[in-house]
Amino acid sequence: MSTHQAQMPLCQRNFSQLLIIDAQERLANAMPHDELEAVVANINRLVSAAKVLGIPVIATQHNSKGLGPLLAAIRENIPEGAEPTEKTAFSCCTAPGFERNISSHPDRRQLVVVGMEAHICIVQTVSGLQRWGYQVFVPADGIISRKPAFKQNVLERMRHCGIQVVCSESVGFEWIGDSTDAQFREVWSLFKAPD
Repeated sequence: MSTHQAQMPLCQRNFSQLLIIDAQERLANAMPHDELEAVVANINRLVSAAKVLGIPVIATQHNSKGLGPLLAAIRENIPEGAEPTEKTAFSCCTAPGFERNISSHPDRRQLVVVGMEAHICIVQTVSGLQRWGYQVFVPADGIISRKPAFKQNVLERMRHCGIQVVCSESVGFEWIGDSTDAQFREVWSLFKAPD
């Protein structure tokens, strides 16, 4: 066995930020309905866990004049002051103001990325984040594309390039780390709820 195997990183609450990309009303209308419900529920679980644990939440909106605001179910749950960054570029990393938002927490070099669409804005953003030296985690159950095949393709691409493809529950429990943690029951209750 090689001694140079890659180590599997875990999400650390003190080093993480949660990034919600373009989970917008009109974009959502084009998504597979059943999968969309589960993805929105998982995004909201992560937002709620982040609020409990003091993890910064950042959101973006792509061309909101055309695609509308963030979905109300998510918009109502994000922390006060987490006003979405408006963008027209597919990669958040080329949107004015975005780099300032994530770099305002210089010790938080892990980004957990959720939202829409997996094969366009998400893949281009995670590529940029990786180039900027961030460790990127993408919950497969927190992203969506119009066609499942597009999402599957991008998940394979990300895995091959060192992006950590995870599930939202793993992120929540990695953020907690120990069942004796004071916030364990509150975070655990978010994930034991049915979809």
